[in-house]
Amino acid sequence: MTFDRSIKIAPSILSADFANFGAEIRAIEAQGADWVHVDVMDGHFVPNLTFGPPAVKAFRPHVKTVMDVHLMIAPVDPYIQAYADAGADILTAHVEAGPHIHRTLQAIRGAGMKAGVALNPGTPAEAVAHVLDLTDLICVMTVNPGFGGQKFIDMSAKIRALRAMIGDRPIHIEIDGGVDPRTAPSVVAAGADVLVAGSAVFKGGSVDAPEVYGTNIRAIRQAAQTSLAA
Repeated sequence: MTFDRSIKIAPSILSADFANFGAEIRAIEAQGADWVHVDVMDGHFVPNLTFGPPAVKAFRPHVKTVMDVHLMIAPVDPYIQAYADAGADILTAHVEAGPHIHRTLQAIRGAGMKAGVALNPGTPAEAVAHVLDLTDLICVMTVNPGFGGQKFIDMSAKIRALRAMIGDRPIHIEIDGGVDPRTAPSVVAAGADVLVAGSAVFKGGSVDAPEVYGTNIRAIRQAAQTSLAA
């Protein structure tokens, strides 16, 4: 993974057809997805239960781009190696999930993955100020984590603060929650470069009508890029 700040669209397969993950992943990549976002929830840190390491390992052969795995679980550290073995390229942990985010990020990098740190809507940008040099990605939650399809929460001020803190470090700012063509411009203008989108990508399409995914991905990308051109 070479670093750049171009706009990247990362469809969340939480919105895909659960009976057809391999075909869904291949379809979104063929239709222009830059990354594939995998939401891991434990029913404890967040009120939902999704994918364990065996599921992520099953997704891996179908992902030709970047597999971006977002752990909404606590504790995190006992599972880092399992997700590394499953093939995650990026592993993101929540700063709120435990007392030792510095150690967690060290362990993620030590296991050979890029290290991400996520911030819930109520968590300030300053929470990651002392771990920036261990971080490859900061995920700003624009919904409270745990469910797809929630209403977008404006976090532009936090994104701008993070962008200023990052400076010239090679750290992505990822936005997760309620991203669509209407909300994408403001987060990109504030400094984000990775946009996670679930229902906004998958709505109206299927593996039998994948061109809808492409239309949706292009709409988000074009909306985001208009804010850069402004």
